[in-house]
Amino acid sequence: LFQCNLVVNGMQVGSNGHSRGFFWQGWGAGYSEIIKENKLFEHYYTELKIVPEGEFEEFMEAMREPLPATIRITGYKSHAKEILHTLKEKYFKEVQDLEVDGQKIEAPQPLSWYPDELAWHTNLSRKILRKSPLLEKFHQFLVSETESGNISRQEAVSMIPPLLLKIEPQHKILDMCAAPGSKTAQLIEMLHSDMDVPFPEGFVIANDVDNKRCYLLVHQAKRLNSPCIMVVNHDASSIPRLHLEQDGKKDVLFYDRILCDVPCSGDGTMRKNIDVWKKWTTSNSLHLHGLQTRIAVRGVEQLAVGGRMVYSTCSLNPIEDEAVIAALLEKSEGALELADASADLPGLKYMPGITSWKVMTKEGQWFSDWSEVPTSRHTQIRPTMFPPTDPEKLANMKLERCMRILPHHQNTGGFFVAVLVKKAPMPWNRPVEGETPCPLMDGMCYCSFSSVTVLHIDMKCSVCYSPPPPKKMKLFGFKEDPFVFLTEDDPIFPPIQAFYNLSPDFPKLNVLTRTHEGKKRHLYMVSKELRNVLLNNSERMKVINTGVKVWSRNTDGEQFGCAFRLAQEVGHMLFSLSPEMGSIVLRYLPDPQDLDAPQCPIDLCGWRGKTSIRAFVPRNERLHYLRMVGVEVFRDKQGKRKDGSTETQEGSTKDAAGLSQEADLLEQEAFTLVQFHLKCVPDHPLKWFERSDLNPS
Repeated sequence: LFQCNLVVNGMQVGSNGHSRGFFWQGWGAGYSEIIKENKLFEHYYTELKIVPEGEFEEFMEAMREPLPATIRITGYKSHAKEILHTLKEKYFKEVQDLEVDGQKIEAPQPLSWYPDELAWHTNLSRKILRKSPLLEKFHQFLVSETESGNISRQEAVSMIPPLLLKIEPQHKILDMCAAPGSKTAQLIEMLHSDMDVPFPEGFVIANDVDNKRCYLLVHQAKRLNSPCIMVVNHDASSIPRLHLEQDGKKDVLFYDRILCDVPCSGDGTMRKNIDVWKKWTTSNSLHLHGLQTRIAVRGVEQLAVGGRMVYSTCSLNPIEDEAVIAALLEKSEGALELADASADLPGLKYMPGITSWKVMTKEGQWFSDWSEVPTSRHTQIRPTMFPPTDPEKLANMKLERCMRILPHHQNTGGFFVAVLVKKAPMPWNRPVEGETPCPLMDGMCYCSFSSVTVLHIDMKCSVCYSPPPPKKMKLFGFKEDPFVFLTEDDPIFPPIQAFYNLSPDFPKLNVLTRTHEGKKRHLYMVSKELRNVLLNNSERMKVINTGVKVWSRNTDGEQFGCAFRLAQEVGHMLFSLSPEMGSIVLRYLPDPQDLDAPQCPIDLCGWRGKTSIRAFVPRNERLHYLRMVGVEVFRDKQGKRKDGSTETQEGSTKDAAGLSQEADLLEQEAFTLVQFHLKCVPDHPLKWFERSDLNPS
């Protein structure tokens, strides 16, 4: 006898593996569909009464339905209104009233609680959206706009926590468990809410414990071209305390806003992660409660007094939700309070937090109080999993201010969120009377010499003046290239400064490269505040990525005196730097009288030679800019001919590759055509005009 795991189309199936709602039954038996039932789950939540009386059947029916597709338009980009106009006037009208697999497609609707109609939902599931030929153009539109950073396909309830943080451009923000990055993208957008300020004072530090998932964060962040985002790789429960240099001395970095979206059992995601139906037990929550509490405690330690932290999970279980919040409030001894966020998102339906719950083992045994738990289970069940026994203390916590979103109320996933405001330092951070405070902590007793902050409670603070040798931080995963800032006398910058006519106060010290030696291929820029963080914490944290690309090496530019051209990522920021020859920025200004033309500025980095102008646009953004000027380019699926037939004989692979190349060529030709519509007018920004002899279609 032996056990094996079979890999089918890149997905593992076997005794513990699942593939798109099916599980392997053995040779010759094929696949069986996962049955969306779990009696233990139903018994547990029936007993806890988190669902209003009389609604449990409706709740379970909603949990069994596929999750509808939701999209969010990137709010801070100037193109947002154009994208919204295209969606409403073209694609939404085309898909409504279609019938796919017997299901009538309803007209997409805006999420009532999301500002400015920038988030929409439809009754289309992701599976139908990907597979149906009738929706192919709509799907390609979503894919191309997602790749260019103008649209994010994000679950509706996932959009809630960033909105409750109430972010302003000057805020220093920490996202503790950030991957895959949809919420991080929202944080960046809110930081850049004022488009006239390319370098806001605030920044976002996005962290994740999984090295591989950090690169999902990098991908999300790069779509938004922000100089104010840094991706780091640490265990959130022991994320290092960082320092900043201010007025010649080092201060501790406290964050104005913290997003604490902790790892959870995920039973609120059953509508999209259907394997949860088979795997769900209460032991998942019991195992995660301690980690969730540690992460939340670490978050409030690093929160500034007066700051806000949003704690959220995609679980409905009070062991992961209210129990963690209650433990946090009890530990804080009045330093934290739950904020009332009921009026922050008008139109959002939710249930208030509960104040009474029980703990159940995976065998179905219930405990109402810690005193009932046998000693043999003390390692699995902890006192913090139960509600406080003191009625007055419980009332003062105001747990009803927590928000639980149930799937059947607004056709969403399940979710939990709570907003905490810090009123004073945590008890263990407060200075001890009669002791000299640590010079790095501004009245608090910490030592921050190693990657993990060590709290000194029983030791005198004089320890901080003569620290032990720091432990070398253990690094896992891929070794990143260094982040090297330009120096005052770096020879690479004077030609750039002269060619682009940069003012003497241009922040060249904020420019960095990713190599100590050899030719520098790209130059990146970060905000002044992120530079401060990088320079003062290089030994304390593992940075995966930061900065936005500003210049790329281009040897053709040497004839004009500069070997670096402007990158498309910062065209909208550095339009004023555009020279007359070589690397330039082409700008389209909208004509309010021509309502058929784009009504927002468009900036394209390009190259101006002696006889021609060429736009440099990344491949993933070409379709977006073509669409902005009314040119739609769609790709046929590989292997399909234009008449819809499929080649099955020899050479079909070759034909498919040829069709793909043909689509690429069509895309390039279309973009070249758009360039014919560009004309550079002396002493005037770039203007758009029509050529009667050219037909964009």
